[in-house]
Amino acid sequence: ILPLESGPARTNSAPHVFLGPSPERDREINQICDLIRNMSQAGIPAGRYNITILGHLRTERRTGRGGATLSSFEYDKLDQSLGEFEDGAADADEMWQRIDYFLSRVVPVAAEHKIRLACHPQDPGIGTRTYRGVARIVGTVEGLKKFVDMHDNPYHGLNFCIGTVSEMLEKPGEEIYDVIRYFGERKKLFNIHFRNIKGGFLNFVEVFPDEGDVNMLKALCMLKAVDYPYMVMPDHVPGISGETSGAVGFAYCFGYIHAL
Repeated sequence: ILPLESGPARTNSAPHVFLGPSPERDREINQICDLIRNMSQAGIPAGRYNITILGHLRTERRTGRGGATLSSFEYDKLDQSLGEFEDGAADADEMWQRIDYFLSRVVPVAAEHKIRLACHPQDPGIGTRTYRGVARIVGTVEGLKKFVDMHDNPYHGLNFCIGTVSEMLEKPGEEIYDVIRYFGERKKLFNIHFRNIKGGFLNFVEVFPDEGDVNMLKALCMLKAVDYPYMVMPDHVPGISGETSGAVGFAYCFGYIHAL
């Protein structure tokens, strides 16, 4: 993973990259370019990153099958008392400018050194709304389509999270397969986070892969149909009881993927 993790900007290793013009932004982007060059020398073919300055948004966890604890999101319960983002509001136009600047710097380096850059969608998508004055523009399917078309290159694509993209949809159990096909046919899928949800846009809970609204076998078959050649991996697994509840959840989900 590149130093652009899924948490709020100030907790990331490169906190200024998507905060607008500054000497720190240029220095951090230069460091990421150096990292891409080093990845090539080390034989690492791809790197995952997030475009977020607010981090993942979630509300109170829910209890699921067998007492598992489940990550969930209800937009109506999202804390609206926090005020404007501490590093300043950023509407859609501003965020697209920041993304364009980043891509213009890193994509040519990635292409030169043949390193696939896989961007994770913003989680969750909240449509055209803003939260704390910030637009989450890579949190819609249309936003993702625009994103992959910017600085179009075979080494610029997505860490496609089936769960996160399902969260953007009104009817994920019906719509997600065509979205997979769209990006898969364009060879923009560089890694797959294989997780399921119940619910959809603005109200969902992350569940075991075999009990959600998405038919995960059908999703996997769609990946095969578009000749997807890379990894399929769990993400955001339910917490099963025990001292290592997350690890047990990951083991279950790896087993489910292997069985499919």
